[in-house]
Amino acid sequence: MYQICSRLVVDTSDPTIRFDADGVSNHYHEFFANTLPQWKTGPEGTAILEAKVEEIRNAGRGKEFDCIIGLSGGADSSYMLHKMVTEHGLRPLVFHVDAGWNSEIAVHNIDCMIEKLGLDLYTEVINWDEVRDFQLAMFKSGIPCIDTPQDIAFIGVLFQFASKHGIKYILNGGNVSTECVSYPQQYFYFADLAMIRDILSRFGSVKMKSYPFTSVFYRKFYMPFVRGVKMFKPLNFMPYLKTEAMSELEEIYGWKPYTQKHFESRFTRFYEGYWLPTRFGYDVRRVQFSSLILTGQMTREEALAKLEEPPYDPDLINQDFDYIAAKLRISAEELRGYHEMPLKNYWDYQNRARWYEMGERLSATLLKTKRGGAY
Repeated sequence: MYQICSRLVVDTSDPTIRFDADGVSNHYHEFFANTLPQWKTGPEGTAILEAKVEEIRNAGRGKEFDCIIGLSGGADSSYMLHKMVTEHGLRPLVFHVDAGWNSEIAVHNIDCMIEKLGLDLYTEVINWDEVRDFQLAMFKSGIPCIDTPQDIAFIGVLFQFASKHGIKYILNGGNVSTECVSYPQQYFYFADLAMIRDILSRFGSVKMKSYPFTSVFYRKFYMPFVRGVKMFKPLNFMPYLKTEAMSELEEIYGWKPYTQKHFESRFTRFYEGYWLPTRFGYDVRRVQFSSLILTGQMTREEALAKLEEPPYDPDLINQDFDYIAAKLRISAEELRGYHEMPLKNYWDYQNRARWYEMGERLSATLLKTKRGGAY
């Protein structure tokens, strides 16, 4: 039976959602019970941020860089870079991963920020033959998380750069302000190398000689606890209102906004705006808007009105279908065939989901983290 949260706009398209007797979802209750008490954006947050910045500066003395920041051209990473350089004087190694799907706006935003901040940009271009084969394998698998090749590449390069340059601090744009509600794992399960290897063995045809794969163990345990590489999310310790932040970026840098979160990638726009809603019946805006409702940046009425609009510009659907098919060197008809094939999910392939769930619970207990990027 269909149900929507009476306080947010998440609904039963999330297979793990739960409701109380008043129709209020677990996401609403979890925010006030677990997330809000940790979220410090006032004087306490400022003190934490300043202490961490001093720690980063001290660790970077005598080095070319004192931290590393990945820049996608989206609002979160752009605003974080702006604040940490102009207000806190950090010297980041700024890198960007080009997996072949950058939008024109993303390129513009990256270029204008790097130029006006006077920074150098380190760009890692992923081997396109490997990206293409990996991407096609994900389509052929039938599972939801077809954006896995980009996600894996970004994470892998991030840690490669940190290791290569001896940088101990990674600054991440994840934030409570816009990401306090987690996406359902069923639609965003992408970091399991066992699953990826199984899918590539069945549907891939190119040897992944240079793809920057990394394991969860490497990222979550080896790098932080053995190599001492620490992740820090500065946006959680300062006021971050997305509309105001984007206006500030526009005014200072000529930065251009996107129609929706994550749309700096042309493929992610296709995946989140079209593929997930039409093939799997899941609209990511429900999570995004619910996060903004909880943090006072949108009303539930505004969110419901926006959800009445299609998640994807109808005029772009055929255009993007043709573009993505041509780039992958397949026909639009073949791509539509993948859209109509039987639905699959990560449990249809080899996976380590049980172990990851145990690791998430342990991490939540020991490090106060949660899946989804907010902490």
